[in-house]
Amino acid sequence: MLRTYVGLILAATTSLSSASEIGGVYMETRTCAVYTGPCFANAEMGLTGKDAIMAWSIESGAHDGVDVAGLNVVVVVSANQTLGFRGVDDAKQLKSLILIDDRANSLQRQALLSFARNHAGRAGKSAVRVDIAPIRMTLDFVNLKGHLKAGKVVTLKSRKTRPGECICKNEVEYYPPLAQVDQAIPATAEQGEFRGRGLGRRWSTPGARSVYMGTFIY
Repeated sequence: MLRTYVGLILAATTSLSSASEIGGVYMETRTCAVYTGPCFANAEMGLTGKDAIMAWSIESGAHDGVDVAGLNVVVVVSANQTLGFRGVDDAKQLKSLILIDDRANSLQRQALLSFARNHAGRAGKSAVRVDIAPIRMTLDFVNLKGHLKAGKVVTLKSRKTRPGECICKNEVEYYPPLAQVDQAIPATAEQGEFRGRGLGRRWSTPGARSVYMGTFIY
């Protein structure tokens, strides 16, 4: 299954700008497992998975008529309930931090903010803070190595999930990605943490099977 996903991801990545207004790659992590078995997911429900990082690296295209190719935007989510099958719509109370790429000019910053509000669902519309930060993001879909760094606030590194980490041998992509993406692949977080202000808590989830990598075309 994984080989099929990788092939589809690579095919989509090579033709992002051919028939779309805007496209690129996406990465997320949560404070719960997304590649897991039902019994483990049920054990985490209501206790964990209330926090998440959503990140878009735009490779081509424009938003609101502004070219934003080569720029990144990150949304950090904090909720009062587990972000499960309905994603950000599962929570009654939700707040977020939006991080805008510091390489963007004033028009691009507004476009990236609008992009985040449009494509992060309720999380994008529930921002209590918007900051400018140096954001760097690279994804290797073959080896599932992803690296996201947003200032001193967000760090996310991923790798392939190892066979020995599949505990019940019944693991699946249990929860869907929080954002609309194409053919997302699950991975393990070597490092996943939020160390910022404004959301009332900080967190770290190393070793969790909590990452999705994918492409998007909007």
